[in-house]
Amino acid sequence: MSDTPTRSSRFFTELVRTPYFWGGVAILLLLLVNVLKDPGYLAVTVNPTSGNLVGNLIDILRASAPILMIAVGMCLVVATGGIDLSVGSVMVVAGAVSMEFLAAADAPDSVGAAFAAFGLAIAVSAVLGVVNGVLVSVVGLQPFISTLVIMLAGRGLAKVITGGQNTAAHNDAFRWIANGYVLGLPVVFLLAILVVIAVGLLVRRSALGLMLEAVGMDPKAARLAGVNRRGLLMTVYIVSAVLAGIAGVFATASVMTVDVSRTGYQLELDAILAVVIGGTSLAGGKFSITGAVVGALLIATLDKTIVFLGISSSATPAFKAVVIVILCLLQSERVQQMFRQRRLPRTPKKEVVPA
Repeated sequence: MSDTPTRSSRFFTELVRTPYFWGGVAILLLLLVNVLKDPGYLAVTVNPTSGNLVGNLIDILRASAPILMIAVGMCLVVATGGIDLSVGSVMVVAGAVSMEFLAAADAPDSVGAAFAAFGLAIAVSAVLGVVNGVLVSVVGLQPFISTLVIMLAGRGLAKVITGGQNTAAHNDAFRWIANGYVLGLPVVFLLAILVVIAVGLLVRRSALGLMLEAVGMDPKAARLAGVNRRGLLMTVYIVSAVLAGIAGVFATASVMTVDVSRTGYQLELDAILAVVIGGTSLAGGKFSITGAVVGALLIATLDKTIVFLGISSSATPAFKAVVIVILCLLQSERVQQMFRQRRLPRTPKKEVVPA
């Protein structure tokens, strides 16, 4: 029985040290704030007409899908010591390509047109990822500079594709991607989870994850160990762009309109925040796909909470910044060390008995 407190305290200590623990706590606190305002906030009911689940939690899951995609892609890039500032622009380019294609096809009931639009959006996104990969791995530009170039050029490319106008289209199959349901749950969230699981299995059940960490921690040692750094960097930037393209399809299909000024706007910052909240170091090396998922869910919950509380749009960045700063402080090793020192019992000083 004397070991029980020790084991429980060790379990709690390890739990607190988990990178995404405080992200989960923050989600629960935000939900608690919403419940205090509306006791029925967490209620999930079944729509009697369609049989689908409806409620604020379902809305949060649906809103988290695009953030999940760009956060996971960003996590892989950051693991190599890089950064991808172009994900928001890739989203709008993917949305612009898909909407322009569907508008030109003018086939509201065609499933084939929806698949073609989706495939075209992913293909264009992959091309932008190749450009990022070439600039970083072949040309040797810093990731911040190369992805910043694509960030600026991508939104301009979207304006060229759409003629500078917001483009709308009609296709039931394409709209179903973001607004449909399977087993009562949003299709867009289920698709996002499937992609996350696939990426997680790929990097953790193969040597890819170890190679990413090796390149991020010590590129020279990784090269001497036989890791193909150039090919690895090319791969992660393509994957990041493809996932951003999927996020762009999700965001566009929900309203069947691409807004060249707003679609994907500043979502690269949300992706970086989600990765940091999840415990991935921006210096590269160790990374956590699960942590990125928790961070993405936190960002989506925070966005919904801001709207639900009626916080003005001008104060939204400040509110979000306060929450993120508090969360990062709680994750800080120095702050956790201070708490651990206060919890340690003081041992009485032994009196020295003179001989």
